[in-house]
Amino acid sequence: MSSRREFITLLGGAAAAWPLAARAQQPAMPVIGFLHNNPLHTLSHLVAAFRQGLGEGGYVAGKNLTIEYRSSEGQDQDLPGLAADLISRQVRVIATPGSVPAALATKAATTTIPIVFGTALDPVKLGLVESISRPGGNATGVNFLIAELGTKQLGLLVEMIPGLERVAVLVNPTESVRTETALRSVEAAAQTLRVQVRVVAASSSLEIDEGFAGLAREHVDALLVVPAPLYHARRVQLAILAAHYKIPTMYAVRDHVDTGGLMSYGTNLADMFRQVGNYTARILKGDKPSDLPVVQSDKFEFVLNMHTAKTLGLTVPPTLLARADEVIE
Repeated sequence: MSSRREFITLLGGAAAAWPLAARAQQPAMPVIGFLHNNPLHTLSHLVAAFRQGLGEGGYVAGKNLTIEYRSSEGQDQDLPGLAADLISRQVRVIATPGSVPAALATKAATTTIPIVFGTALDPVKLGLVESISRPGGNATGVNFLIAELGTKQLGLLVEMIPGLERVAVLVNPTESVRTETALRSVEAAAQTLRVQVRVVAASSSLEIDEGFAGLAREHVDALLVVPAPLYHARRVQLAILAAHYKIPTMYAVRDHVDTGGLMSYGTNLADMFRQVGNYTARILKGDKPSDLPVVQSDKFEFVLNMHTAKTLGLTVPPTLLARADEVIE
């Protein structure tokens, strides 16, 4: 009888241990990092696109994935510390879509944790990868054209504004590589189109205000904004100033047009964030970044804000309207 009780007790103890053993054998939910130098609240719709890309790969935050978000709030000097923090949390992947400073800080901090970037600049020249087709290290991602589209953007401005002669170009001088690339493109187009170019530098909110006031005094015909994280974060300010001084403005990112800007021509940023999310999912499933070619994004969009055009007293040519991928009324 005692042996039977011992067997039942042993069986009961084993049964109680089974759920614990099963739980212990379940793989821990993977954790990834998301690092950017822009305030996260300015990226909400783009982060949603990133999560969409993860979802397409089978990963849903809170269900089978945890995402640790970090932002330097525009203070690039804080990025190395934020990258180190993510690394200390043993994240499986760090995504840095649309933030070259974040990608470079992360690349400098780790040679083992996979990095998925999204950059408008040449990732080979930046030192992020060895080549586009064979990245070779711990980083891969998406390379999208945005700073080299000045020819197309200036051409659209000339078509929109009859008799256009003087165009200002707003640049962030702290981003020298992007600025130089964009200005080469714009200045080459300006010679062909016989348009004068006036470069305006602004690297702070105050300098943006002062720059617009100066352009109003000089009576420029239009403004072309070279993309920069600062300008994306300050897109409401840019739209308000352009409307106040009645300066028709061209952007490279459609978010500016959604905010009230006149028009944009450039890469679909939301699609780029989605692609970064998709690559992140692939790496979580076992793909190596060294074997994943850098995606060359070629999805461009031309977006027009008709309400802004009417406010500025502009009549949109039917040929221009017909070519728009989206018209915001």
